[in-house]
Amino acid sequence: MTALLEARHVTKIFGGGLFDRNVTVALEDFSMSIGDGEPTITAIVGESGSGKTTLARLLLGIASATKGEVLYRGKNVAKLSGAEHRQFLRDVQVVFQDPFEVYNPFYKVDHVLTAPVKEFGLAKSREEMYSLIEEALETVGLRPDETLGRHPHQLSGGQRQRVMVARALVLKPRVILADEPVSMIDASLRATVLASLQRLRQEFGISIVYITHDLTTAYQVSDSIVVLYRGSVAEVGDITPVVQDPKHPYTRLLIGSIPEADPDLPWSEEAAPALAGEKRGPAACKFADRCPSAMPKCLAETPKLYQTDEHRAAACFLYEEAPVLKADDMDRVFRIKGAMAGLTR
Repeated sequence: MTALLEARHVTKIFGGGLFDRNVTVALEDFSMSIGDGEPTITAIVGESGSGKTTLARLLLGIASATKGEVLYRGKNVAKLSGAEHRQFLRDVQVVFQDPFEVYNPFYKVDHVLTAPVKEFGLAKSREEMYSLIEEALETVGLRPDETLGRHPHQLSGGQRQRVMVARALVLKPRVILADEPVSMIDASLRATVLASLQRLRQEFGISIVYITHDLTTAYQVSDSIVVLYRGSVAEVGDITPVVQDPKHPYTRLLIGSIPEADPDLPWSEEAAPALAGEKRGPAACKFADRCPSAMPKCLAETPKLYQTDEHRAAACFLYEEAPVLKADDMDRVFRIKGAMAGLTR
């Protein structure tokens, strides 16, 4: 079955031009597929600089891959015809991190909701248009009479973010890319926004790609997870085993950095790297200089993605006795087929 949205062996490199010899590999040989069947929520997790937002921009078609390709229903996004591109824009929507920057302060919030309805001809009259908008607002927990007619600064951060979720919902997309959607709103409102995303999956059949640095919220809402480190996959699989029993040393570091609600527990510190100061080769594991489990081999070679158990894989030489997992086989890692991600060389 052709995937709805797919990144196939995508690499994105910044720099390296005629006057700039420095290059940054933001994403390396990454493959991910969102199916057109059962909707899923897939978390893309990693610290700042891991390539999460670069991935989102590539999937949206607003950045081009240095290598590889992004496909929509089997066709390269960069080569879609006018009608195909228009359908792509409707099927793949985004909710950005900052719920204020996406608004024009001179317009009322109505504008971000009415514009897509008019652009895609979703209503035949003003009454029908506002009926669609009001239904979308109520779906995300907003009262239309308290939301419409106001300027962005008159709404809270959580309300502004939920308006953007409603904007995406109006178009009835197949996939929503949520790029750090709760990182800039109060903790008290995060649960409301996340509940809105879950409702979109459960009631409207919309798959969500949830991009975040926050493992706690990823664990709350996601079915599966891809852990990125410096543009490469560190670990991937079902959310429960990955979070409850992380295999990759980097995933363990992320889990260990989550503070526990106990004032007597000291703040955890990153374990000392095993090979601190040792010379790295050009193909070394990217995490080798921080890894407490690093071996000499890690400084010379890039680990494959090894399937550590039925629903999980990790890119670490600690598991090199396990079978190597290729991107084309990733659908057997996740229990819920339709979303897959992997790394292959």
